[in-house]
Amino acid sequence: MADTLVGADPAHWLLLYGPKKRYVDSYHWHLPKEAIVASYTPTAYDVEDHFDIFRGVDQIESFAQATVVSMGGFLECKKMGISQQEMAELFVPAFISIGNVNFRYYLEKGQTFINIGFITFYKFRQMVCEGRIYKVPQGLDLDAYFKDFTIERLKAYDLSNDFVLVAELFEITGRGLKKEKFNTQSQS
Repeated sequence: MADTLVGADPAHWLLLYGPKKRYVDSYHWHLPKEAIVASYTPTAYDVEDHFDIFRGVDQIESFAQATVVSMGGFLECKKMGISQQEMAELFVPAFISIGNVNFRYYLEKGQTFINIGFITFYKFRQMVCEGRIYKVPQGLDLDAYFKDFTIERLKAYDLSNDFVLVAELFEITGRGLKKEKFNTQSQS
């Protein structure tokens, strides 16, 4: 297993999400146990029947997939010494709670955005994250842009003025539920 998620295919880390509900295209920066930068570009399907705007609830979902699902899954696989596929057979990612979310701007079809997320708590497959979503300047090579970023720059949101703040997210909490328990409870 690689040391970070940078360069990994999000489809491998978000196995339980179908392609229509997977809201991460790429991982651009990742410091395990601390933070991540991941991007997504909304499609025509994503904005259908919603004024050609990417819904706020889907922005929250994208942030959760990039942070608590991807980073939490990565850390659990490392800890347990298992593959993503094996983890997907054992656990289901689930929202536990959502704190404050402040929307500052909107996203349209084809506008790439980044999720910058920081781990604030992690224990027993439960992770809490906070961070921001930014609209990316058109045509920017995100891999090159974030290649030499440090955790200090990321925590300061030290981005060029071309990035547009879209949302601030707090206390986004998820947990890996044991699949057999999850399936049992849903059948009751």
